[in-house]
Amino acid sequence: MKLFRYIFALILLSFIYGCDKNLKTKNSEKVEFELSLIELDSNRIKNDILKLASFGNTELDGNERIAYSDYNVEALAWLQAELEALNLKVSIDFAGNLIAVRDGINNNLKPIGFGSHIDCVPSGGHYDGQIGVLAGLEIFRALNENNIKTNHPLELIVFSNEEGGVFGSRALAGVITDETMDVMTASGLTNFQGVNKLGGNSDRIFEVAREYPAFHSFIELHIEQGAVLEEANLDIGVVQGIVGLRWWDVEITGFTNHAGTTPMDRRNDAMLAASEFTLAVNEIVNSIEGTHVGTVGRIQAYPGVPNVIAGKVILSLELRDLSNEKLDILFNEINKRSSQISKKYGTPFEFRRLSATGEPALTSIAVQDIIEKVSDKLNLTSVRMPSGAGHDAQEMALIAPTGMIFIPSKNGISHSAAEYSTISQVQNGYLTLLHSILAIDKLDSLD
Repeated sequence: MKLFRYIFALILLSFIYGCDKNLKTKNSEKVEFELSLIELDSNRIKNDILKLASFGNTELDGNERIAYSDYNVEALAWLQAELEALNLKVSIDFAGNLIAVRDGINNNLKPIGFGSHIDCVPSGGHYDGQIGVLAGLEIFRALNENNIKTNHPLELIVFSNEEGGVFGSRALAGVITDETMDVMTASGLTNFQGVNKLGGNSDRIFEVAREYPAFHSFIELHIEQGAVLEEANLDIGVVQGIVGLRWWDVEITGFTNHAGTTPMDRRNDAMLAASEFTLAVNEIVNSIEGTHVGTVGRIQAYPGVPNVIAGKVILSLELRDLSNEKLDILFNEINKRSSQISKKYGTPFEFRRLSATGEPALTSIAVQDIIEKVSDKLNLTSVRMPSGAGHDAQEMALIAPTGMIFIPSKNGISHSAAEYSTISQVQNGYLTLLHSILAIDKLDSLD
């Protein structure tokens, strides 16, 4: 199995290199710069990770710092204090995003933005978006210690509720709605309630929206959440684009009846229809060529007792791809199949599209070029690759030239207590982000 994964990784990397050959050289002549290596404190990096992990850490080493939880609030308070100690302008905006600004030589210039999130899925890991936030903290320290002043102001953003629908970044991008505010999160709070708990203001939340170009550029550092980098023994992933993510609640209506007295041929069993639908999603997604994925990850049967035929089932449907056209094709095929299943079992289907989703987003070629050149100058190996997971950078691409940096994650594990990247890998990511920011700071334009 390991051999198969290794061969697959090499094939994937060859495909990426081949498809992107022209893109990699298109703007390379624009991106010439010298790099003076700035030292980072590996012990401090490690201690920051351990400290942030302590907010919500469980006995099994997973993390319960879900969005809007008490752990989330406590972690933000710690971060805010650390950032304020560096003489930064620190605030929480109306969407609950924690923002730290370091003045530039010319504060009239657009800021260079970076950051990620610190909220986790239930029983989540300690790296995920967290390193993208802690990188900002360490970068500010290093710039202060080395008396480095950038031309552009620098802005670190700790986005609110990324795991529940990239909420904070969507608010900045101006794509949230009243419906988004009512979405229930894993904490048991709606976004409306949660942002107030973080120190935001739900009554003024739509005021945080920014217009393009809100930033000179924006870069997010993140673990890969896959095994391509590790299996190909590469240091840095230069993200080309982030897949679109669409979610639906699918409600299937049957007829509730006694399980012992209702003959098998006289049932309208919503659970049977849901089972066939789940298999159909897998079949359809696999039947169409591409790298798209489809998942049914949650299912609830009502009334949900052993001796009653399910009269209603609500399940989730998630589709991901870099192409909106492909997502439309997949959904249309799945919808057609649901009609067939509905007729077979007498169970109508209703699809409710959820707003907590993201559109496909391509990153800036110019920013990709810079990240790649920086990694080369740091003697780090890199590859351009897509992201199969959604990220805050996906929304930031709507309001700024955006880039994204991946570091390897052990065995490709993510959203798990077993999630892990070495301190050396984390430091490589920090250095790549830092020097990419400094290189971008020297450019008047990324067009």
